Amino acid sequence: MNRVWLCLCLCAATLPAQTYAQTYKDLKYPPMGAIKIPEVTQVTLPNGMRVYLLENHTIPLVRGLALVRTGNLFDPADKIGLATMTGMVLRTGGTTSKTGDQLDEQLENVAASVETNIGESLGTVSFSALTGNTAEVLSVVKDILMNPAFREEKVQLAKTELRSGIARRNDDAQGIATREFASLLYGKDNSYGWDMEYATVDRIQRADLLDFYRRYFFPANIMFAVQGDFSTADMKAQLEALFADWKVTQPAVPPFPPVTTKSTPGTYLVTKTDVTQTTFYLGQRGGMLSDKDYPALEVMADILGGGFQSRLFRRVRTQLGYAYGISANWGANYDHPGLFTVEGSTKSVSTTEAIQAASEEIAKLRTGEVTPAELDLAKNTVLNSWAFRFDTPAKTLNRLLTYEYFGYPKDFIYRYQKAIDSVTRADITRVAKQYLDPQQLTILAVGNPKDFGAKLDSLGRPVLPLDITIPEPKAEASAATAESREAGRKLLLNLQSKAGGAEKLAAIKDLREQVSVQLSPQAGGLKIKQTQMWMTPAYLRQEVQMPFGAMIMYSNGAGGFLSTPRGSGPIPPAQQQQIRDELFRMYPTLLLSDRVPGRVINQLPDGSLEVSDAEGSSVHLT
Repeated sequence: MNRVWLCLCLCAATLPAQTYAQTYKDLKYPPMGAIKIPEVTQVTLPNGMRVYLLENHTIPLVRGLALVRTGNLFDPADKIGLATMTGMVLRTGGTTSKTGDQLDEQLENVAASVETNIGESLGTVSFSALTGNTAEVLSVVKDILMNPAFREEKVQLAKTELRSGIARRNDDAQGIATREFASLLYGKDNSYGWDMEYATVDRIQRADLLDFYRRYFFPANIMFAVQGDFSTADMKAQLEALFADWKVTQPAVPPFPPVTTKSTPGTYLVTKTDVTQTTFYLGQRGGMLSDKDYPALEVMADILGGGFQSRLFRRVRTQLGYAYGISANWGANYDHPGLFTVEGSTKSVSTTEAIQAASEEIAKLRTGEVTPAELDLAKNTVLNSWAFRFDTPAKTLNRLLTYEYFGYPKDFIYRYQKAIDSVTRADITRVAKQYLDPQQLTILAVGNPKDFGAKLDSLGRPVLPLDITIPEPKAEASAATAESREAGRKLLLNLQSKAGGAEKLAAIKDLREQVSVQLSPQAGGLKIKQTQMWMTPAYLRQEVQMPFGAMIMYSNGAGGFLSTPRGSGPIPPAQQQQIRDELFRMYPTLLLSDRVPGRVINQLPDGSLEVSDAEGSSVHLT
């Protein structure tokens, strides 16, 4: 043992002296390398479609997308959700030659994917294929672009998914805050701030989807990009042949509507009693990426709330211990103002104090220069983050396409990098004074005011409550005559007979239904299982199992409770109305509507049966 130690000591004595960094501050990194933009081949097909090709032989894959100049900003005010639904059913509804399910099977067999989506100001048809299957997958893309079928059953399924999203939109405090904050700053009377509702979705018909598709899906309105393992010359020839017969034309698509409304600063509260913390937002309108001061404003926002070293994080979380998380972002869009936001979450009792501390940090940016260390860290953070937007050929091509789609110069990234590098401490103070006014901020809190410590109005402004109740559509019963009522009664009696007879229907005292649903990727891809239990006369219990927990809703007809992963409480009025509608549609009692006082049974001109009551409920049976 002594010999071993002696050898070790001798070896250590002969090793050269080493110097090691003692802290992370001693670590030295080389400057970030320049972002290299590859050369993209651009051609315009005879039909007007613009094509962008980028070879990349790293792996045997071909990916691409079609950018379509459209978006939900073009939704009619009475049919909000039309663009979103069109983007969903464009793929799920299949084509005139194959159903959506048949396309699913075909693509799964060759390990490929084709997806469609329409967002705020952009429609996409994206695809991915192994090199050897590129031609087959491109033919599917062509079929979807040129020959969508919008099958009625998929239109109805999309409506169900959208309605499900509307029903759940008030479950999550963060989702409420994000939605309502945007509506406050953009206004609810325009396409930047309005939301889908049951009524607007219900008004959308298959014909509307077809009209929307025909208006925006034509070659000259599409940018088609492909990157991956192919020969540029071969791909160009393949696309020219593939789309040679697509010669549809339409007038040029108009510009997206501008943001014209003025936001109203104030302090707003959404009361949510089933939470133990408050989600809060502070902010105002931001700007656009093309603004000359955008680089300085982005660096300013990073200093304010960009990470663990930011002022908000150090003050509000580390020093005061108010917030679980807090951040700031100078939002900028390509063609309309984004939103400057400070967002965080805090214990209910410290709601007002956390918001006050955040407001103070915003004000401090206007009164004194930031430190050299703060500036250097923020500039490096912003510049380095941009490198990850160009670290793959797919990201690079998508970014370049986006710049061209919104009319930005090809060298925008280089101009932006140069502008970030030239931001000074004086610039930060200047833009903070010019663009930020703590007295004009919009403040929104989503939480339980009963648990707040200091009241929100101690911030110096009256607190304005926001009503987030989800409006139910008011069904209007069709006009009924004595003849149509009698015809309806006979039709209902026939239905009763086909179902086993009125007495057997009346003998049913309880019912259990189970439904499993897989939402589409556009709607989140969630798997949902619902169990509904009914017992005469008006007892109903719904259990919905989702990946993040279970929701239980119970009613005895007069009252009940709602249980979510966040807690339980009395059933809200909106959910009580939902229960009432479910009871109205309960199949055994619906078929016995001739025995329920106040119900009107009416046969419509198309031969369908309508059952309605004096409270506005209405059901069509076909």
